[in-house]
Amino acid sequence: MNAFIGDWIDVGSIVEIPVRGARTIKTGNGEEIAIFRTSGEKVYALVNRCPHKHGPLSQGIVHGDAVACPLHNWRISLATGEALGEDKGCVPTIPVRVDAGRILISRMAMLATAAAA
Repeated sequence: MNAFIGDWIDVGSIVEIPVRGARTIKTGNGEEIAIFRTSGEKVYALVNRCPHKHGPLSQGIVHGDAVACPLHNWRISLATGEALGEDKGCVPTIPVRVDAGRILISRMAMLATAAAA
């Protein structure tokens, strides 16, 4: 269960996400958000669909601060959501932070993502 902490939602412990992996959470309307953990212990959150063919980014491989879409290998910046290289497109990012080992995502951004879907 997610807990509210002011403007942030506690979505779990950082150790629940494997290094260079992801996990997903659902918004109130079923939209998925992918939360990624890099080998450098950075945490990012994106809407879980590639801007190209809507592939599930959470199933992609994390390299540095980017993820490769599992459908067509588009590389997406975890920091900006922008497609890298010659590919064009962008996926919405969700503000995220880690506090005492807990992953917190922006409640307002999550609500906006749910409303836009």
